Amino acid sequence: MDSRVTILLVGAGIVGCSTAYHLARLGITDVLVIDQGPLPATGGSSSHAPGLVFQTNASETMSRLARDTANLYSSLEVDGRPCFHQVGGIEVATTPERWNDLQRKLGLATAWGIGGELLDAEQVRQRIPAIDPDRIHGGLHVPSDGIAKPVRAAEAMIREARRLGVRFEGGTEVTGFDLSGDRITKVRTSSGDFTAETVVCCAGIWGPEIGRMAGVTVPVQPLAHQYAVTTPVLTGGETEVAQPILRHQDRSMYFRQAHDRYGIGSYRHRVMPVHTDELSPTATPGTEAPSEGGGWKGMASVHPFTPEDFAEQWEAARQLLPALRDAEIGEGMNGLFLFTSDGMPVLGPSEVENFWVAEAVWITHAGGVGRAMAQWLAGSTPEVDLRQADLRRFDDFALSPAYLAQRSAQSFREVYDIIHPQQPPERPRPLRTSPFQDRQRDRGAVFLEASGWERAHWYASNETLLRGREIARPGEWAGRFWSPIVGAEHQAARERVAMFDMTSLARAEVTGPGAVALLEQLTTSRIDRLPGYVTYTLMLTPEGGIRSDITVARLDRDHFQVGCNGPRDIAWLRAHADETTQVRDITGGTCCIGLWGPRARDVLAPLADADVSHEAFGFFRARRLHVGEVPVVALRLSYVGELGWELYTSADFGRRLWDLLADSGHGIFPAGRGAFNGMRVEKGYRAWGTDMWSEHTPAEAGVGFAVKPDKGPFVGRESVLQQAEPTRRLCCLRVDDGTVLMGSEPVLDGDRAVGFTTSAAYGHTLGASLAYAWLPTGRSHPDTRLAVTYFDQPHPVTVIPDPAYDPEMTRMRR
Repeated sequence: MDSRVTILLVGAGIVGCSTAYHLARLGITDVLVIDQGPLPATGGSSSHAPGLVFQTNASETMSRLARDTANLYSSLEVDGRPCFHQVGGIEVATTPERWNDLQRKLGLATAWGIGGELLDAEQVRQRIPAIDPDRIHGGLHVPSDGIAKPVRAAEAMIREARRLGVRFEGGTEVTGFDLSGDRITKVRTSSGDFTAETVVCCAGIWGPEIGRMAGVTVPVQPLAHQYAVTTPVLTGGETEVAQPILRHQDRSMYFRQAHDRYGIGSYRHRVMPVHTDELSPTATPGTEAPSEGGGWKGMASVHPFTPEDFAEQWEAARQLLPALRDAEIGEGMNGLFLFTSDGMPVLGPSEVENFWVAEAVWITHAGGVGRAMAQWLAGSTPEVDLRQADLRRFDDFALSPAYLAQRSAQSFREVYDIIHPQQPPERPRPLRTSPFQDRQRDRGAVFLEASGWERAHWYASNETLLRGREIARPGEWAGRFWSPIVGAEHQAARERVAMFDMTSLARAEVTGPGAVALLEQLTTSRIDRLPGYVTYTLMLTPEGGIRSDITVARLDRDHFQVGCNGPRDIAWLRAHADETTQVRDITGGTCCIGLWGPRARDVLAPLADADVSHEAFGFFRARRLHVGEVPVVALRLSYVGELGWELYTSADFGRRLWDLLADSGHGIFPAGRGAFNGMRVEKGYRAWGTDMWSEHTPAEAGVGFAVKPDKGPFVGRESVLQQAEPTRRLCCLRVDDGTVLMGSEPVLDGDRAVGFTTSAAYGHTLGASLAYAWLPTGRSHPDTRLAVTYFDQPHPVTVIPDPAYDPEMTRMRR
């Protein structure tokens, strides 16, 4: 083998094969794929996977990756044998709660462009005759779902990629890496040493060990998942698969036809973690793909079946499918595959410059992930935004074995649970707390969690604010993790002044003689302004999409404080910084109070040792000052649309800052994230990752004002200059019947889905339910009447001017 290669992929499972296949189709063929096992059935998770492809997911990203996967598998064949059986999928409901959830999930499918329908119990029985219709309320049917033949699909992609020039080598084990600085200089294997410009880890359950050799933490946990195959029970066994996938999510189970048998998978058993050092270093299955009826012997990714863990599920299966009462379990396995702390894949570049990762990818998404990874490796931004799957999304604590073990176990248990978007994890909590937490607890704060941070969503002590107020109540789903106190805090903050704990917002310190040049290169606005200016700006992809939005405060000539959207932004800044610039994450060592409301100046002025009048301390300005004894960086800006400041100090002064403000009078009170979000939506402030991401341009998202092409070169500038008039826009909707939405609902023009919602909240100042939505330009004008489907019920909506609250920006500028 030639020892030099442009891209070396470690792992020839479905992810490695898909990535190589798509690289070849892009014209990148100087690619080598190696695997310690034989090809195409390498003995990893792809070799034993039952092959379910179901596309509907709460995440648009995951749904689109699954849709791309179904399209890919449908296009592949090996010697006339298909790689995908598009038999459809049906999720059934045996409880009223699940039936309601299926109505919600039909909305998700519609929002993401996936065709689906709700079936009654008899319609389900017509498609799956073995089911007992008296046990179900009905089902959600997605005709384009199906069952993949993973090893066959891998073989098809190997053949085509080889034809185009890609090399594949089985029986080749990675034994180590040589590194110089932050780069891999040599890949050592059992077949010799290789030099590669880029190494991509697609090694599945062996991924953590490959990462360890490269000095990279791959935050994934191998877990065992039970799968059993019955004795013959179906007629017409000459057909490999004809029945739709059946998912019985109330029991965390799925069923698939395997000729004249059923394959049954279960997630309702004890969590079975497997450590990397327990894995066999090599896989020794035969070269033929295993059948659905077994053929797993010798696979390192398969552990012995434990019938005692399956006993309860077997009885539940027999109840749902009475035909199984005369069947037995023919054989089974505890198959290993990967979980992460948040249930999403782990993709993209690592801190080692030329070491990339594509891990924790299921068969359901592997085709789409391979396509996205190939685009990324080719130097383009993937067409499907991968913000939720980016390796760099994790804070350091999330890389710890203890955190990963607890959260991956919870992810496993919750695979088929009904999960509310605001539902916090059970543990480990509390993990990250602001210095205000004891004061917040004293006031009866109700905490939810985000990025490990305990965040107060409302305060029981503010129940007195309810007096004399009429607070609109959301429905049952939107009303979870909610209190009418949220609405009272929202209204009172617009009337008086509130203090919001904003400590959890990520922030970085950028310093050094190269700081200005770095920030000018990566952002769309003019950063080289006098110290004391704050700039809202965007970071773009080379194609002109919104990679992130940030605030940059220039505190001194070579000293900037940057408000970010998370670790991914900080990693982006570091990746582009040279030796003249230091980028430091200061989030954990600092804290922040948002002091906002019409009386904010009345609170701050007596405590500050500087003039905070509008004339002396203007809007979007920054100053160092003291609040009482506390040294503070004060930024005059507001994310809720009211007069006020973000007040930053080091964590050791946090409690004193809280106490000084809380004791200042003027009707001040603490307010939670519930009120904050409602005020933000009223004011029309975008949340990156929820309202806009890399697939959207500044003009489409309504943030074109932050782009200054005349400032000089910056990433994405040329693309922005060439962008055509938008064909879609982010718009503000009023829900005319007052229904409070949660986001991700389809927007309909007649019977046709034309968009989907993003942020949603009740505007307690305006007395209206609001939502933002992506709509075609032709349907984005104010007074356009449309509908939103929520739990399979239409609700009238009207496009209204954006922002809905204080469009003249007068309240923040006084």
